[in-house]
Amino acid sequence: MRHSIIIFLLIISSSWSCQTQTTADVTVHIALDESLSDNFLPEGRLFIFLSENTAREPRTQIWPISTEKNHIFARNQSWDGRAPIVVRNSSDFIKTADFNLTDVPAGTYNLQVLWDQDTKESRINAPGNIFSAARIITLPEEGMLDVTLDQIIPERTLVDNRFVQKVEMRSALLSEFWNKDMTVKASVLLPRSFFDETDRTYPVRYNVAGYGGRYTRINRLMQSGSPFAEWWMSEEAPEIITVFLDGEGPFGDNYHLDSDNNGPYGSMLTEELIPYVEELFRGRQETTYRFVDGCSTGGWVSLALQLFYPDVFNGVWSYSPDAIAFSDYQLINVYDDENAFYNEWGNLHPLARDLTGDPMVTMKEFIRYENVLGASNTYVNSGGQFSAHNALYSPREADGLPAPLFDPETGVIDKEIAEHWRQYDLTLLIEDNWAELGPKLQGKIYIWMGDMDNFYLNPATRTFDRVIKSMTNPVSDAVIEFEAMAGHCDNFNHQTILEQMQQRLEAIDR
Repeated sequence: MRHSIIIFLLIISSSWSCQTQTTADVTVHIALDESLSDNFLPEGRLFIFLSENTAREPRTQIWPISTEKNHIFARNQSWDGRAPIVVRNSSDFIKTADFNLTDVPAGTYNLQVLWDQDTKESRINAPGNIFSAARIITLPEEGMLDVTLDQIIPERTLVDNRFVQKVEMRSALLSEFWNKDMTVKASVLLPRSFFDETDRTYPVRYNVAGYGGRYTRINRLMQSGSPFAEWWMSEEAPEIITVFLDGEGPFGDNYHLDSDNNGPYGSMLTEELIPYVEELFRGRQETTYRFVDGCSTGGWVSLALQLFYPDVFNGVWSYSPDAIAFSDYQLINVYDDENAFYNEWGNLHPLARDLTGDPMVTMKEFIRYENVLGASNTYVNSGGQFSAHNALYSPREADGLPAPLFDPETGVIDKEIAEHWRQYDLTLLIEDNWAELGPKLQGKIYIWMGDMDNFYLNPATRTFDRVIKSMTNPVSDAVIEFEAMAGHCDNFNHQTILEQMQQRLEAIDR
């Protein structure tokens, strides 16, 4: 007999009339389609989504930056996949909603269920997880609903193009740290002459993604008919290999640096992946011809790689980097402030804004979403932005999870943990180590920042700019540009960056 997930929304009769009733009592019956029984694992995290946005799949709307809320209910679950799970209320669920399943406000919702059983990746939309098709429902008018959990997230693939290559490498360093086999992935974009000039070697660009970006982002650039793909194969495009690094890590983005929680991702990159890729694809294998770039998370990581490994890279193009001074961690001073959710006047910290300055979401609301996504019911292993920051910057606790910088419910900052963050504060890094770093960074730093950055990242870049310009012996020649009324990553462009790298190569080879 074919199993199915059936979600019954039973409207509880009350003393008031249907015309004045404003809530619905939701009961959820969950069963597994037998066609997926061979792909099913009995330990997972159950997600129920009720989204006010009917145009997108709810499981893809896991950031709260939207005028149409996605109300998420989640709990860890042991389940054999045979007998249905019956959810009559949400008392044992952690949720983003201000209501329970017993009193869902009347309205139209996009309903979806997801079974997060994947243990290889940090985010919920990972290959192997099982979900239902999204379905639009109206409450309280509708009665019983049938929803079938009959879909599985497929493995990732790359576009079919011989100039697009996939790299998958077992890392001895990460495998030793995690005491299990750990592989890393990347995609490689080859120059147009690669297959014709088989003795030629090439400069290499390492591109770091924005938050959550995977090696498959090359697909957008190289899909058939795209303007970039046409330009890349033209005589105008530089002959530079681009390696698209993969951001996936144990707690979200790995940030490509060594840390107590993620392990030696920086050492893996510089000692294993870079030599492997450059040997395999005829890279120049010289610092002089190796560059790094990125925007947002990629902006922070690319700058950090240039600073932590100044002898490995010969130039960074960093756009809209995450906070590069923790005295300005967005609008929070992690060293001096007492609370990550509230400022000194008792007002909620905004986390994102539009270009007019109007706040879109608060830090407290954002963390509420990450708490729901995390199997610990906290942001520390949500796979989200602050999970990744915390995993990189914080020490490891006895339970194997990163120590939280701030309490996930109250926002109170742990000052001892904040001190541990100092070693990753890029402004302090140059300030404390300029005598050694300064000479190695000359001619290598370009940073762009919009002064209306949507995530309040410009104050930290302003602090970094002020500090690096105060350095002497040598005086820094870093180029740091601020653009008025520009937002997050507005000026980032792959073609422009490649052309700028080509100009640098021409100057080097003169």
